[in-house]
Amino acid sequence: MTSASEVLPVVFGVDTVDQDAALAWATDEAARRGVPLQLVHAVLPVAHRVRGVEETAHHRALRELGDEALDKAMVRAHERQPRLEVTTFITDANPAHALVRQSAHAGLVVLGSRRLGRLAEVLSAASTVVPVTANAACPVVVVPEAEHTVEEPPCLVVGVDGSPSADAALDHALEDAASRGALVRAVWAWQRPALGFIDEQAAVEACHVRLLEATAGRSSAHQDVPLNHAVLRGHPVEVLAEAAAHALAVVVGRRGRDGFTGMRLGSVPHGLLHRAVSPVVVVPPSVHEDG
Repeated sequence: MTSASEVLPVVFGVDTVDQDAALAWATDEAARRGVPLQLVHAVLPVAHRVRGVEETAHHRALRELGDEALDKAMVRAHERQPRLEVTTFITDANPAHALVRQSAHAGLVVLGSRRLGRLAEVLSAASTVVPVTANAACPVVVVPEAEHTVEEPPCLVVGVDGSPSADAALDHALEDAASRGALVRAVWAWQRPALGFIDEQAAVEACHVRLLEATAGRSSAHQDVPLNHAVLRGHPVEVLAEAAAHALAVVVGRRGRDGFTGMRLGSVPHGLLHRAVSPVVVVPPSVHEDG
């Protein structure tokens, strides 16, 4: 358990492939929070030692590449934020497992996005984004490498659907916006049912009432944060991605109402990892919700 006075670092998962946008985001965020930046790299351990020297040499080469990547990332972080405390950590482990372990002692984990296809996510041992966002103990931010412009005034978009998962996302968005001097746009996505007749206007109005109810109590604790409400028609992934196209980030809870059975990462955050052009913040549930 973390003590209230403990300074929790921002953890960045370092890849051997350059992820400049994500590293810049992590560096600036650590400086903004006044906490250290921890650069983490993991090398897959040798599973079999049948070939002995050959495998050991290969593994040693991977460690050397990891050390080089960490050194390079540290130099870039110090160039961007010269006064920032930066530490490095390299370990023999599955990268996703290593980052999930580090998340237990972090305030935030930041990852770059390779935009792997869904099949590659499952088959690639180096894939970290989905397993880390699905299991981390703290919020995870996934930063795309594509250029992303932020409009003024700065805004955080948060997905709200009345679930406990969305409540956790809203709390995070409000707290983050308060520290940034940004506004929050709470978005409820409404989809027309495939079958049957429905009064669309009445359905949207009902969603708006539920959106106001879901945000009322939590927003009262952050009355200095401007909060906008919007009920938008369409699939939640498409709606949130479009609404956040020029936002600081889109914030979602880890498990939504539409999460697949047995999966810790709901279909909406999973979809946003592929679709959004803005950073995606995935917020874990509270201890009581995740038990």
